[in-house]
Amino acid sequence: MELLLPHPSNSSPLTVLGFLERAASVYGDSPSLLHATTVHTWSETHSRCLRIASTLSSSSLGINRGQVVSVIGPNVPSVYELQFAVPMSGAILNNINPRLDANALSVLLRHSETKLVFVDHHSSSLVLEAVSFLSKNEKPRLVLLQDDVNNMTSLSSDVEFLDTYEGVMERGDAKFKWVRPSSEWNPMVLNYTSGTTSSPKGVVLSHRAVFMSTVNSLLDWSMPNRPVYLWTLPMFHANGWSYTWGTAAVGATNICLRRVDAKTIYELIDEHHVTHMCAAPMVLNMLTNYPARRQLKQPVRVMTAGSPPPETVISSAESLGFDVGHGYGLTETGCLNVSCAWKPEWDGLEASERSKLKSRQGIRTAVFADVDVRDTLTGKSVKHDGVTVGEIVFRGGSVMLGYYKDPEGTAASMREDGWFYTGDMGVMHPDGYLEVKDRSKDVIICGGENISSTEVETVLYTNPVVKEAAVVAKPDKMWGETPCAFVSLKSRDGVIVSEKEIREFCKRKLPKYMVPRNVVFQEELPKTSTGKIQKFLLRQMAKSMP
Repeated sequence: MELLLPHPSNSSPLTVLGFLERAASVYGDSPSLLHATTVHTWSETHSRCLRIASTLSSSSLGINRGQVVSVIGPNVPSVYELQFAVPMSGAILNNINPRLDANALSVLLRHSETKLVFVDHHSSSLVLEAVSFLSKNEKPRLVLLQDDVNNMTSLSSDVEFLDTYEGVMERGDAKFKWVRPSSEWNPMVLNYTSGTTSSPKGVVLSHRAVFMSTVNSLLDWSMPNRPVYLWTLPMFHANGWSYTWGTAAVGATNICLRRVDAKTIYELIDEHHVTHMCAAPMVLNMLTNYPARRQLKQPVRVMTAGSPPPETVISSAESLGFDVGHGYGLTETGCLNVSCAWKPEWDGLEASERSKLKSRQGIRTAVFADVDVRDTLTGKSVKHDGVTVGEIVFRGGSVMLGYYKDPEGTAASMREDGWFYTGDMGVMHPDGYLEVKDRSKDVIICGGENISSTEVETVLYTNPVVKEAAVVAKPDKMWGETPCAFVSLKSRDGVIVSEKEIREFCKRKLPKYMVPRNVVFQEELPKTSTGKIQKFLLRQMAKSMP
C-alpha cells in the first residue's frame, strides 16, 4: 500500500478543552456545578470559562502563551472552572496544594515562575506570606477567589490583590475564541508531586497526555452520561485524576466539597443521589469508622488509589453500599493507568477473598500501552509468581514530558530503554495482575531481609481495634533497620490496648523478622490533604526514638 501522509483534516491536536464546548451544546441546561447556594449549568460554565480565558490573555493581565498561572484553593466552583479557563487562554495550569506552609509554597512559586495566582480567600494570608519571601521580580500578581462568601467585598483598598475572580470574569468576552494548541505535545499542566521541599519535582503534562488520561479514566470506569460526581478527591491532586475534565465530557453534576469530613459526605450523598466519587483509602477508612455511619440508600461507585488499600477497609466500605474500584497511577502518568478489572467468576467468592483480589492494583487500562515489573539488578521482567519483587515501570501516551527544569531527574526516570521507572516496588501475579508492595524508599531492610511495610500494615488492619496503621523503618545498631508501627485505635470505651498485644497479634500472622519491634499509639496519624499518611514525619519520629 502506498504511504499516505497526515493531513490537517485528520491530525487536529488532541486536547480536552473541547469537551466544555460540547457539554454546553449537549448538556447546556443541566447542572454542572453545585456548591452551597451556587448552582451553574453547563452553558453558564462554558461562558464563564471563556470570559476568564479572555481576560487572562487581554492587555489588562497580559498572560502570554506558555506562561504559568497558578491556582491555590479547595474543591469549589471557581477552582473547577480554572482547570479549563487557564489552558483555554494558552497559559499553563499549575494547581498547588493549599495546605503547604508559606516557605514550601514560596519555593514552588519561585520554581514555576508563575505570573498570576488565583487564591482562595481562606488561603490569602498564607499566600501573602509566601509572596513576601520572593524578590520583586519574582512576585506574581494575585486574584482572590470568593466562593461561598456571602458579601463579596471590593479590593480597592487592598493593593496586594489585583482583583477578585468575579471581577476578572466581568471584564471578559463570552465569545472569546479559546486558544487551541498548535501541537498536542505543547505543555498544558504543571503539577508538583507530594512531599515537595527544597527540591521541587514539577511534572509537565502535554495536551496529548491529559487527553489520553481523561479518556482512559472515563473508559476504564465506564462512566455514564449525566452521573452525579462528589468531589472528595482534591482537584489539586493530579487534577482530580483527570475527572476535572472528564466530568465535562459526560455532562456530570459536580458536587463541590470545600472540606472532606464523613458527616458532610453522607449528607451530600443522600441529598444529591451521588453516583460516583474518588477517595484515598484513608477517606474510605474515615467513612467506615464514622460513628454515625449508615447503609447507603443506593450504591455509590468509589475509585480508590494513592496508597495500597487494606482488604479490611475495602470490605467494610462495600458492606455499607460503596462499590469500590481500585487503581494505581502517579502524578507523572496523569491518572490511574492500572486498575483491578473485575472478573465475573470472582463474584461467588467469599467477601474476604473478593476484597483480597480487589486490593491488588490490577492490570493496565485499555488506553495505556504497557506495564511491567523489572528486576532492579538485571533489568529483566520478574517472574509472574506473586512473590518476586521488582520495580514497576510504565510506557504509554499519558506519561509526562518530563520534570520542569530538571533534566537529570527526567533522565533518571525516563530511561533509554524506553520505560518510565516509577520508584515503586511490586509483584506480578500469574494472572498478569500487578500488586504494589511498597515505595522503594519504604522498604525496610532488617538484617539483610527486605520487609514490605505495606504487608505489615495489611496485617495490622485486620486487628479489629486498629483504625489506622503505618509502618516505617527505625534505625538500629545491630539490624540496620527494624519495623516500627504507628497505630491509632478505634473507640474502645475505656479499654486499654497495649503494645505487647499488638505485637503478639502480628506474631500470629507474620514471620518473626517482620513483626514490629516498636508500636507507637497516636490519636490520629499525620496525613496530607489527599488522605495519605505522612510517613516522612513518622520516619523522623522513629529516628528520634531511643
